[in-house]
Amino acid sequence: MRMRALIVALLLASNAQPERLASQAAGAPSAPKPNVVIILMDDMGYGDLGSYGSSDARTPNIDRLAREGVRLTDAYANGPVCTPTRAALISGRYPQRAGLEWALTLSPPDRELGLAVTGTSLPALLKNNGYATGLVGKWHLGWKPEFRPSAHGFDEFYGFLSGAHDYYTDAVGAGAPNVDAPPDLYENSTPVQPAGYLTDEITRRAVRFIERQAHGPFFLEIAYNAVHWPFQPPDRPPTDAERSSPRRLVQMPDDSVPATRQDYLKMLERADQGVGKVLATLDSLGLTRNTLVIFTNDNGGEWLSRNAPLFHRKGTLWEGGIRVPLILRWPGVLPAGRTSAQVAITMDLTASILTVTGTPTPAGYRPDGVDLFPMLLGNAPLRDRQLFWRIARPSRQQRAVRSGTWKLLIDAGQLLLFDLARDPGERTDLAARHPDVVAKLRRLATDWENDVGLPRATDPPTRN
Repeated sequence: MRMRALIVALLLASNAQPERLASQAAGAPSAPKPNVVIILMDDMGYGDLGSYGSSDARTPNIDRLAREGVRLTDAYANGPVCTPTRAALISGRYPQRAGLEWALTLSPPDRELGLAVTGTSLPALLKNNGYATGLVGKWHLGWKPEFRPSAHGFDEFYGFLSGAHDYYTDAVGAGAPNVDAPPDLYENSTPVQPAGYLTDEITRRAVRFIERQAHGPFFLEIAYNAVHWPFQPPDRPPTDAERSSPRRLVQMPDDSVPATRQDYLKMLERADQGVGKVLATLDSLGLTRNTLVIFTNDNGGEWLSRNAPLFHRKGTLWEGGIRVPLILRWPGVLPAGRTSAQVAITMDLTASILTVTGTPTPAGYRPDGVDLFPMLLGNAPLRDRQLFWRIARPSRQQRAVRSGTWKLLIDAGQLLLFDLARDPGERTDLAARHPDVVAKLRRLATDWENDVGLPRATDPPTRN
């Protein structure tokens, strides 16, 4: 309780720098440090939750987080696909700096890639600060031992390393459906067999971690693969015939028997039930008031998702490909039931977690994200942000920059300008009316690319 009170007092000093807040918070070693649970969904649409406008999805537990915390309307993933966003969360920096701009596939070149260990990964820094660290679910930041979760500071890992996994069997995949791959489910470094529906097993493992580490402090990332394809609903395991001839993991609307929105919703609702079990565990152990819970998603929704009121979907830099739900709950610290228009991005969560946990960082560490807490507490004005994205693929060339409410999208060489405050669906191109804004934002994008570096050469595109 003393640590929470200290952090609130520090955050209220809105003119203080995050680095100073962290060092001051770290100066109270006898006070309990807050636990952190981050729940990261996969390919969920911006409008798929009841708290974000869905009328056909029943998500009472995630919606509870929104009632008891702060719901952000203008939050973004660091990438339009899985890997870059996850790299940003773990590193706290633009994924372009790590050379991870697209989803890693199972192709031989991609299997040599991964997030390099720097000693400044989020779990490594928290571990150095006395936190027990765990990851359950999807990693997707490299297969080689030097890129795996344990190398980045996770004490415990249960999950898979690739980009997709069957919910019932050993089948794996990461955007290369014709590439053979070994089974990809691990407990730490030991391969294990599936134990029921994967979403349920991720939940069960998360609950067990919290129970074991209830004395705290702990950091737990719960990385559900729901609602990523294959679109396999719970309580419908494959038949023997299906097991002997498994279907592709990649499922698209042009399949001979396409998946359905109803199957997708059942997958989403089972994950919501899992969130409910995690929250119930925190309640039963008396940890709720000393635990920051963050809920978000890794990129925009797929073709079965509801991205309304945004345009387009995953794999693009239109709003439907990068804007995501983001909810933060910390009773007694963050206000309940507040909606915030603060612009945020995945790597901001890293900076925020490091600050509120009082975690020291090395002198050479330069995070790209910012601490969101002063704005979310309402004791500092909303902060204008300049955020950048890039797709450099043979089949798709896009750049995007958001500055204030303006967004410039460079799509196949076309310069498109939108005022997102008035037009979140990006239907009215204002480039002809504001060429000065276009020129300014394009210069910003060029400067950013010069800073983070040019994209690495890519292989022919594969489904992500």
